[in-house]
Amino acid sequence: MMNNKFMTPGTQGILNCLLILLFLSCGDVLGQNRPNILWVTIEDTSPQFIGCYGNKDARTPEIDKLALKGVRFENAFSTGTVCSSSRSTIITGVHTFEMGTGHQRSAYPIPDFIKGFPYFLKQQGYYVSNNSKTDYNIANADEFTNEAWHESSNKAGWWKRQPGQPFFSVFNIADSHQSRTMTNSYEWYQKNVLERLSPEQRIAEDEFKMPPFYNDTPEMRKHFARVYNSIKLTDVRIGEILRWLEQDNLRDSTIIFFYADHGEGIPRCKANGINLGYRVPFVVWFPEMYKHLSPWGTGGVVTDELIDFKDLAPTLIHLTGGIVPEYMKGRVFIGDKVADPAKYIELSTDRVDNGIDLVRSITDGRFIYSRNYMPFMPQFRYINYFEIGDISVQMRKDYGKGYLNAMQKSIFSERPTEYLYDIENDIWETRNLVDDPEYRKILLAMRKQLEKRILGSRDVLFLPEYEMASISKNETPYEYRMDNKRFSVKKIYKAASLSGSRGDEAARRQQKLLKNSNKIVRYWAITGMRSQSAKCIKAYKDDILGLIDDEYPPVAVTAAAVASHNFDHADAKIKLAESCKSKNKDIALMAVNFLLYQDNKDDFIEVVKSVYKVPNQDNSVKSACKDFLSIVGLKTSEY
Repeated sequence: MMNNKFMTPGTQGILNCLLILLFLSCGDVLGQNRPNILWVTIEDTSPQFIGCYGNKDARTPEIDKLALKGVRFENAFSTGTVCSSSRSTIITGVHTFEMGTGHQRSAYPIPDFIKGFPYFLKQQGYYVSNNSKTDYNIANADEFTNEAWHESSNKAGWWKRQPGQPFFSVFNIADSHQSRTMTNSYEWYQKNVLERLSPEQRIAEDEFKMPPFYNDTPEMRKHFARVYNSIKLTDVRIGEILRWLEQDNLRDSTIIFFYADHGEGIPRCKANGINLGYRVPFVVWFPEMYKHLSPWGTGGVVTDELIDFKDLAPTLIHLTGGIVPEYMKGRVFIGDKVADPAKYIELSTDRVDNGIDLVRSITDGRFIYSRNYMPFMPQFRYINYFEIGDISVQMRKDYGKGYLNAMQKSIFSERPTEYLYDIENDIWETRNLVDDPEYRKILLAMRKQLEKRILGSRDVLFLPEYEMASISKNETPYEYRMDNKRFSVKKIYKAASLSGSRGDEAARRQQKLLKNSNKIVRYWAITGMRSQSAKCIKAYKDDILGLIDDEYPPVAVTAAAVASHNFDHADAKIKLAESCKSKNKDIALMAVNFLLYQDNKDDFIEVVKSVYKVPNQDNSVKSACKDFLSIVGLKTSEY
């Protein structure tokens, strides 16, 4: 090749023209040899509400037709239970707990070598477009997005490619999002969902079965009908995109993926570390010329192979002829060379908006095991984006009036340390098998597998967010976690693994760790104390109070919360109030979040009011304040 510095401008221009002509002349060959790929992604939807997954009340003919002639996945899982964390894994092929992207909209930096996977498709000559959601949950998101896509906008699509150039195009449909199914007002839903469906398309309030964890009343049916109609409108939108593809004569050369970004956007599903939060509908349709790329065949095939979102990036890179980067650990599950099926996959739930949490789960497709590290908060924990929904208001009203059965009430109570559900025979997860001796062997095996994977991945999200933010000022959490001297994952997890365990033995072991030289070990020791009863930790009162002035703020605020909750200690309440007013948003959120689950709230009303009024207050802190003030009977409009 000629060296550019010896070329005249005219010679360079001629060469550029020749290269373009060469690309265009081979475009048809490229298009024939490599498939076009269309992704139709939807939001906040569980397979239990899709027709081809067995729901006879659903009206999803477009999705069902894809499944009828394609491949339907029974065991497809989002790696998180909220959009931003899920999408960070989708776009990078890296788990959130390795990259540090599990907390919703935390925006920590990631290494420069980690690219949005469409970048690698571009290197193979593909035109890549995104229409149009990103929400990748990383720092420098605009730069990252521009590098990944040729175009990412609500006008992007395959039609802007060169003639014959293969494409990868994403269309994200928002009509099933939580905003439609529960959060926006009922009037908004009527205008933006119901009125966009014909009378024949609408699902009436008496035309479906209610999940057993909801009270079956006319009021609840009114709210829950929103789920079915929002999914119906989504199905209509899918049909429009597929007809568009056909009109451009591209259907017979395009592999179509359909899936949701995580579980249903309703209480107990989204934001919860159980199957209802993780499992997603997932269908792949192959045209005749690319049937050979399906390991399972086509034509209504159902596979129970395990896949999760870390598998998508390597699979797409492989399908388009690229080389999968070493940092991507997912398996290629479609194409001429597929990896062996996984026996287990690890899943995770962390903070969602103002709802702090940490859950790690593992599944083999038949059973799902979840470990709750902060179980003093219920499944239906306070998250303002949920709380403002009519269905949430109705549920809390019914709970307060004693209208709920034992199963329905349980989602308002503290969680157990562990869940084990048979998700093949108990799709709504109504029976926790942890204490059933018949399933003891399965429980022990899944416990062991989960711990092995947490340690193997060096799960960086076992650091408090305060620490994550501090690390991110100078380096990436992804790279920090690989330094064993600074991130002693075994030592940290040994302390964290006690958190959530209740009883004298766990409390005794936690007490021994309260004075550990490792600040993260101390953090997990005192965090574990929050799930213990006052009676259980009474003997350790002085040890707990001794940490109220700990040099590490996450330890100090947690110790204050434990002492305030269990002992109603005056100095602890002062410290907790001061922490609410912290200029550090992570400390302020921790403090206000603890108050949401403390019985005595009256002493903190004025403090929380003042925190809410702080100019330019962090959104998560502000949301937590709204929840607190609502609990004590105040509306933010009143002050």
